[in-house]
Amino acid sequence: MTIREIRVTPVAFRDPPLLNAAGVHEPWALRTIVEVVTDEGLTGLGETYGDLGHLGKVRECAKSLIGLDVHDMNTMYARIGAIVGGVVSDLHGLTGAATKEKSVDRVFAAFEVACLDIRGKAAGVPVVDLLGGKARDAVPYSAYLFYKWAGHPGEEPDRFGAALDEAGIVEQAALLIKEYGFQSIKLKGGVFPPDQEIAAIKALREAFPGMPLRLDPNAVWSVETSIRVGRELEGTLQYLEDPTAEISGMSEVAAAVPMPLATNMCVVTPEHLPPAIASRAIGVLLLDHHYWGGLVRSSHIATLCDTFGLSLSMHSNSHLGISLAAMTHLAAATPNLTFACDTHTPWQDGQDVVVPGSLRFVDGAVPVPAGPGLGVELDRDALARMNEQYEKCGIVARDDTTYMQRFEPGFTARKPRW
Repeated sequence: MTIREIRVTPVAFRDPPLLNAAGVHEPWALRTIVEVVTDEGLTGLGETYGDLGHLGKVRECAKSLIGLDVHDMNTMYARIGAIVGGVVSDLHGLTGAATKEKSVDRVFAAFEVACLDIRGKAAGVPVVDLLGGKARDAVPYSAYLFYKWAGHPGEEPDRFGAALDEAGIVEQAALLIKEYGFQSIKLKGGVFPPDQEIAAIKALREAFPGMPLRLDPNAVWSVETSIRVGRELEGTLQYLEDPTAEISGMSEVAAAVPMPLATNMCVVTPEHLPPAIASRAIGVLLLDHHYWGGLVRSSHIATLCDTFGLSLSMHSNSHLGISLAAMTHLAAATPNLTFACDTHTPWQDGQDVVVPGSLRFVDGAVPVPAGPGLGVELDRDALARMNEQYEKCGIVARDDTTYMQRFEPGFTARKPRW
């Protein structure tokens, strides 16, 4: 099965004003949808970031893959590596350091997922079977809470409302749990002074006793602050995610706090694993196939983590249903991925490029789609509408910091902030 055509379509969808260490989400989130078409008429789907620089590399690489067999992943990776070359910067700064390998992997991943979708369809089996088969029938996800404004400035409040204190965070958690059945909770921190976020976690513990809790300040705390917060929340957090920057800082914190540390920032490529393991910097790695080089390479990383006793969860960025399907197949095929995964799906509020029905949440978990390949179908009307939104929205790269500075001119994304 050779690749006859590749279609690359940038899309934009509405995003609420979610606050984080880098600033606040803009009104539109960007993604890129990849369709790989074979000479036998099968089409595979992939999804990746939508920033203009990344989109340009995806389009350039797509041209070089015409004529390749969908099984020839080594040649595909080599061709993409030759084109991508140097480092692609990470503008929003919440997914860790940029490296050459990560730059190649983040372009390759979308094509790899699309080819796995094709291979599953050709064989009549779901992608999870190509990754070793199901270790679980449904993948648990976590309620992903954000401090947020009631709505984007100048617009009407969105249906989620404001969450700027403990009461707002608890109310938001109750809404997401009611609608999706989530059985664990993650709070995106690094927004307010640490004591305020400690209070929010304690309010969540009181409101939802026994439910696993996590806190992620995106590395804006000093080592000293991280240790203080970790000790203050002893017995409350399932894990503390990226409290401080760099492997060395994480190692110092890990040795002094009672809960494991998790990361999607200080360990983002295989070269980071040896020093992180040697220094005992982390206990949980948050996989993300979008920048670990796709599903197969991520499964290799999972095996390495199992060898060295690292637990696994899964990182999420603003995404659509193709990515949710790929994440679900990968997590279902990974026995040692034992923590509920992150997802931004609730914040899409029903917006998607896949036909409804194949992806659903049941008691906070997504059953593995039953159809061949990824098990999802592209909604072409939705794709066209979101592409038109991309062309009109005026945003070409995610930049939480600059958007925040429009409303708070003195805001800075410096680290450490506390």
